[in-house]
Amino acid sequence: MATVKDFRNNVRPNWCPGCGDFSVQAAIQRALANLGLEPEQVAVVSGIGCSGRISGYINTYGFHGVHGRALPAAQGLKLANRDLTVIAAGGDGDGFGIGLGHFIHAVRRNLDITYIVMDNQIYGLTKGQTSPTSAHGFKAKTTPNGNIEHAVGPVQVALAAGIGFVAQGFSSEINQLTRLVEEAIRYKGFALVNVFSPCVTFNKVNTYDWFKQHIVNLEEDPAYDPTDRVRAMQKVLETGGLCIGLIYKEERPSYEELIPGFKPEPIAWQNLELDPAVFEECVREFA
Repeated sequence: MATVKDFRNNVRPNWCPGCGDFSVQAAIQRALANLGLEPEQVAVVSGIGCSGRISGYINTYGFHGVHGRALPAAQGLKLANRDLTVIAAGGDGDGFGIGLGHFIHAVRRNLDITYIVMDNQIYGLTKGQTSPTSAHGFKAKTTPNGNIEHAVGPVQVALAAGIGFVAQGFSSEINQLTRLVEEAIRYKGFALVNVFSPCVTFNKVNTYDWFKQHIVNLEEDPAYDPTDRVRAMQKVLETGGLCIGLIYKEERPSYEELIPGFKPEPIAWQNLELDPAVFEECVREFA
């Protein structure tokens, strides 16, 4: 059985010391080992940005795509090989900026993949510009007088779009984050884990200390019911989106289970050779 070490490779992350993405990487590796998976059973697909590098830092199949397009690639991969555990990963700029349209449709489509977003409220790779999740009034290189736009609320958007599984974690709470990633992978459908992953170089507002002072841990509220979508949305609004833990979960069939005639055997392993007689018949039909 694979251990955490088996999901490590010889590539050293070049993230800044203290970056929250280190904890996200560790949580994914721990979760995969805890679930009894082997490296060859997993694929990590990422987009562009600091967080986009994660697909090269975990010893699984990896695909480093283009900006905002991790989800289309991940969905195609899952459809081609439904036996693979597919994880899409990226940042808030990648996923909730140019990739937001893909996110909405991935939610409604409900393929069995896990989407992990490292949300640091800033564009880090391009050296500190306002991102889609930067707060109103946030000062950065592109908004020296304060951000005049309002931030995208990833969890609110997911809930409004009808997502079946959404959780939120914090890089400092790695044990909780590991459990959330495990549960998201086990969920048979599209699962979002949004992670507060501080950028220690360019975001001097949303720091580790700031999050520790503001976040609300839902696991500390025994009365909270993650199966109530309305209450989940209310809780997210009450906390300004700053709640961590399992926010909402609803069991329902995945996209793959609803496709008529979708064979249990992955497309990747099926014989796709076309019988010459069938080909000739098709040619005659359109002649």
